[in-house]
Amino acid sequence: MDRSHQYGRFYTEIKPALKSKLEEFKLFGYEKVTEKELWDFLTKKKWKKEKEDIHLYEVVADVLSVKIGELMNFTTIEAFKMGDFGLNDEAERRELLK
Repeated sequence: MDRSHQYGRFYTEIKPALKSKLEEFKLFGYEKVTEKELWDFLTKKKWKKEKEDIHLYEVVADVLSVKIGELMNFTTIEAFKMGDFGLNDEAERRELLK
């Protein structure tokens, strides 16, 4: 897990909030969302513009306010950027559309 982000200094303190958010996602049927995926979303999207004087409670509030749709959109876009989706194969396209 990359903690080089400015808010990485809060990682240990916000770990319970991260776990809580992952448990919430599981209740909605998203069992496979990982802590790394959530952290990547937060550092690369939600906290793209860092605030120098941010407080712990603001970071926790950001974690707890993440919506599954936001995370899924981010994850999909990142996968396309990385080239994880090869839609050249007809079987892959059909599997994606299921």
